Amino acid sequence: MMKKKMTLVCLATLLVFPFQVASANANEAAASKDEVVYGNLSATGVLNELYVVNMLDVTEPGSIIDYGEYTTIRNLTDLSVIEQDGDEVQLDASAGWFYYQGNLAARELPWDIDISYMLDGEEIFPDELAGKEGRLLLTIKTSENEQVDPTFFENYTMQISLTLDTEIISNIQAPDATISNVGKKRQLTYTVMPDSEGDISFLADVVDFEMEGIDIAGIPLSMALDHFETDEMTSEMRTLSDAIQEINDGVSELNTGVSELNNGVQSLNSGSNKYEAGMFEIRGASSEIIKASRTIEESLSLLSEGLSGSSDKMDLSDLGQLPEGLSLMANGLEEVAGGLNQLQENYKIAFSALSEAMNGIPSSAVSEEDIQQLYASGANPETVEQLVNVLVAAQTAKGTFDNVKEAFAAVAPALTGTSDAVTEISNQLRTMASELSVAFESMEGLDALGELEEGLGLLAKNYGEFHAGLVSYTDGVSQLANSYSEIDSGFGEVAKGTSELANGVGELYDGTTELADETFDLPETMQEEIDAMMEEFDKSDFEPVSFVSPKNNNVDSVQFILKTQPIELDEEEELTFVEEEGKVSFWERLKNLFL
Repeated sequence: MMKKKMTLVCLATLLVFPFQVASANANEAAASKDEVVYGNLSATGVLNELYVVNMLDVTEPGSIIDYGEYTTIRNLTDLSVIEQDGDEVQLDASAGWFYYQGNLAARELPWDIDISYMLDGEEIFPDELAGKEGRLLLTIKTSENEQVDPTFFENYTMQISLTLDTEIISNIQAPDATISNVGKKRQLTYTVMPDSEGDISFLADVVDFEMEGIDIAGIPLSMALDHFETDEMTSEMRTLSDAIQEINDGVSELNTGVSELNNGVQSLNSGSNKYEAGMFEIRGASSEIIKASRTIEESLSLLSEGLSGSSDKMDLSDLGQLPEGLSLMANGLEEVAGGLNQLQENYKIAFSALSEAMNGIPSSAVSEEDIQQLYASGANPETVEQLVNVLVAAQTAKGTFDNVKEAFAAVAPALTGTSDAVTEISNQLRTMASELSVAFESMEGLDALGELEEGLGLLAKNYGEFHAGLVSYTDGVSQLANSYSEIDSGFGEVAKGTSELANGVGELYDGTTELADETFDLPETMQEEIDAMMEEFDKSDFEPVSFVSPKNNNVDSVQFILKTQPIELDEEEELTFVEEEGKVSFWERLKNLFL
């Protein structure tokens, strides 16, 4: 049955594919010859049967002599008799193509082929494998058969194909194979280059296991490369190279944008630090201002109380010290005013730096759709996530600042107003001290003392109101400083995040730039490597030799078509008896082969 199938394949091949046949003998009647060697192998790769289909291009009718050590010969062209004498084959042929088959005995292939099977980690013979279930490892090893002319091993490439039924063979792992789908079946194709040993395998889950025979073809490498087209491949590589360049351009823009964002956020953080430092400086100075103001308030109150109701008992000679005390109080208030002015200048600088940094953050025009497109672009998801978080944090900080900047802006004018008020009181005290000095020099009795008492009482009252306002103001400054610490801490985290993001995007850009540089001339590089490989395996000067006999000359080509026995469940063969009705022609015999 197997032999009949191989004969059928042979004849179908001859009829469908026109071979370019070359000569093999000295007869002028046969201008060219091809040899196609067919081999039936066991499921483990052992050679069972070997025969050759010889194809002669007969240019003139006549007798032709061919050579081969055949056990049997079969005419595949007509019913004429082919004579055989030892290794000499003589036939009469008309002009055109003449085909005959010769079976070989005790011949070997140019390759040693070993096929092994392991099911669930244990070696198993193929005749025990049919119908089994488990995880299958199939391994095929090929090596040179040193008993055969090395010409074929050194110049022929082997193409090994396995056809697997996906209904019973699944989870196929064949990393070295070219895989194609043929209906419900999957075909694995392996290539073993000339002068090379093959070691190929695949893993798969099988159930009720069966497998068609493995197809192995051996052809000259020159034939395999004749139709090796690279235009489509290099075109795809050019598309890939251009796409990588576009990605690098996009990452470059991203890197620039993130760098600008990082610079803005770092400036924001620096301004925030200065602002916080200024606020804490104000808070620290506030206690000194309040302490000095309280001393002035208490002094004025004591002075006013000392004069009140004690005119008849007071030693007026002590009043000479009052102008000096008022002058000292005026000096203290001037120092307070100077401190407030210095605080106002520091605050103004810090607030200006903060405003500049905040205004440097661009208003977000990035929509949720833009963000999703960025995620879908293929960029590193972690980098995109970090970028989005920084963007959100920066916009949140900008929005918060926009809401409270009016309150921040009002602090500096308030400091100026407070300083002006303190300066005014200082001036009043200094004027009062001057006037008291003049009055004491010309003062007459208690009337002048009463006027002094009244003036000091009014001054003490007004200063008490001023001191209360000053305390309220400094309390507000202290609360603002404490609250701003959290804001400044948040800016610090944002600055740290944008710095890490900038570093990450910078590394990404370095990587894409390197990739773009390496793939810029990818199509040309690939073509050069392909050309170098083809030059290495260039067999254009290879002269085919006959596989069956060195006496055959002018052989155009020799090909090997091998097939292993299938692994299948035993089935009862139905025998069909056909009554022979006389002799039939070659074409009727050929037709019957397909029935």
